[in-house]
Formats: sequence, structure tokens, C-alpha cells
Amino acid sequence: MPFSVSIAGGGIGGLTAALAFSRAGHSVNVYEQAWTLRETGAGIQLSPNAMHVLCSLQLGPQIRRVASEPLFAAICHYRSGSTFFSPTLKPHCERRYGAPYLHVHRADLHSILVDSVADVGARLHTGARAEGYELERGRASLRLFGGASPAADLVIGADGLHSRVREQMLGAEAPRFTGHVAWRGIVKADRLEPCLVKPGATVWIGPGRHVVTYLLRGGELVNFAAFDENRRWTDESWTARGDPDELRSMFRGWHPEVGQVVDQIEEPFKWALFDRDELPRWSEGPVTLLGDACHPTLPYMAQGAALAIEDAIVLERLVTRGDIEKALIDYERQRKSRATLLQGMARANGRTFHMTGTADWLRLSVLKTLNMLPPSLK
Repeated sequence: MPFSVSIAGGGIGGLTAALAFSRAGHSVNVYEQAWTLRETGAGIQLSPNAMHVLCSLQLGPQIRRVASEPLFAAICHYRSGSTFFSPTLKPHCERRYGAPYLHVHRADLHSILVDSVADVGARLHTGARAEGYELERGRASLRLFGGASPAADLVIGADGLHSRVREQMLGAEAPRFTGHVAWRGIVKADRLEPCLVKPGATVWIGPGRHVVTYLLRGGELVNFAAFDENRRWTDESWTARGDPDELRSMFRGWHPEVGQVVDQIEEPFKWALFDRDELPRWSEGPVTLLGDACHPTLPYMAQGAALAIEDAIVLERLVTRGDIEKALIDYERQRKSRATLLQGMARANGRTFHMTGTADWLRLSVLKTLNMLPPSLK
């Protein structure tokens, strides 16, 4: 039996949900506050759990065409470059998990999702900011800035960390600033020494900060992300410009691979990282939450987008069985424990990557494994 679905938020999670529900035969409307459906210039890591979902939605070949497939995931000393450990990703992931580990430009993935959602008949509404929702005899509509959506059988709040859908459901509560600030930038690989950045995901760990580097678009680009302990900057915007000289000074004396990449970043961006504790519930009647709206995840497991992608397919499969409110209970039961587990693992990795004392370095140097990949989605 087909349902009508309204989704607040046209990011990766919301669009994956739109594609999943549309392919299952449901009528879908997506309401996005931005006037243009586009993503920012940053890389994203698609681990096998995310790729299983995207391949099931017939996006595998398109994503592979614009992706880079890393050979390894290494953790290295910030100055010497010595490797603490370096698990193999290709072809290990495909053999063990049945799907690859890929690096893609976030804008490329978003563009693929936008085109695919339009192709299957879902309707995308831009300049439509969700302010909340209204319950109407077992159905719900989104309250939009300047209007309202038609009533739908299911409303999904995929509207991010500051979700207005979540705020109405559970009350206003500010997210918790972690004291960490992220920097990002992208560099054309041909501006660097040939083969400087290795074909893997490398985490460079140092006192109070760490860096992640990896290739995008088949090696055409290098993605740079840095994370610094800094309680003075609390701007969460992904589009806030950072000072390139400040960035270079932070990583002076680090390994040449890091230094050369930093020197080529002309326009870095920076944003503060926020966190939330586990929510008491995710749904009210036919309204539910997805992705960062219910489980924002720090980037130290590279699982924020993957969790939202998983949410989308699990929610669609449960709802398609027919009883929406029962499906939402099952959805929360299945997803909350997994999301909470990965949130905790990400926080723990953040502490590990910023070890400062001698004892910490010794403990890290004898570790044989680290949780680089999440447990498989059941």
C-alpha cells in the first residue's frame, strides 16, 4: 500500500530517504530551506555499511565513477610519520563486507542523489524552511516558513543538528559544544609533489589536534580535514572562512606530507563541533527523525552520513510493511542502540587522536587494532 511522505531537509540523509521511499512506490515531497540544492566542497567517506545501502538503491556505478577507493587506513605520528597501524581497505572490504570503502566529494554524492530522486518522481521544494509540524487525525503536515505542506501519512525530520522538527517534539535544548574546531580544505593533487599523498585514509595524530588526508575523484583532489582543541571558536557554519596563516601556524613542524597540503590551502573553512546526548524518543505519531536530527555523530568515525543513509533504508523497509506507527517504534528500537554505540565510538576516537602525555603515546604505540570500521548493519 503506497503512502505519502514529507521530508524536511534535502541533505544526504533526507535525499536517501526520498529515493528509498520513491523506489518502493510511495509519494514523496522533500522540503529544503536552501534555494539551491547543492553541497559544500568537502570529502566524505563511504564505508561498506553506507555503500550496501547506496548500491541497493542502484547508485553503485554512478558513485564509483566519481570516487577514489583507498588502499588502507593509516594512523601516523604527526612529526615522524611513523605508522602505528595500517589496516588494508582494498580489496579487504569488498571480500569481507561485500561492498567497497570509497572516498567521494560530498557535492558529487549530493548531485547523484538529487538527480536520482528527481528521476523517480519525488518532488523537491527549495526555499521551504520547516518550522515544525501539525498532527491531523493520524497524519501530519510540515509547518513551513510562509505556509504549510499538504498532510502526509509520514513526516520525516531530516533537518540536521538544529532540527525544528526535533525541537517541537522534545523541546528546545542547545547542543553541547565539544571544545573541538574543525578545518577543511581541498587541494588539486597536481599542485603537490607527485605521489605525496598516499592512496589511503591517513590520520595524523598529534598533541591537541589531528589531521585526516585522502584522495578524491580518482586522485585528482586531496581532501584535508583538521581538528583542533579550541574553546574560543563556537561558530557552527560550514561556510565560515578561516585564516590560512592561522592554519599554517597550527601545523608548523608537522610531517612534510601535512605541511605541503596545508601550504596549498588558500581558502580554508572552519566550524565548531557540537554533540548531543541520546534523545528520549525519536517519534510522535506519524512524525519521526533521521540522521543528525536525532543522533549527531562527531567525525572521528566518519559515520555521520553513513548512519543517516542507514536510517533511510531501515525506515523505508519498516514503514512499507504497512503499520506506520508500529514501524516508527521498531525503527527507533533498531536504530537508537546502533547510533548511540557509534556516537560513543566516535567520541572515544577523538580522545585517542589527541593524546598528549608520554603514557598516552606509549599506549597508542602498542595498540594492535583500533575501531576503524563500524560493525555491520544487521
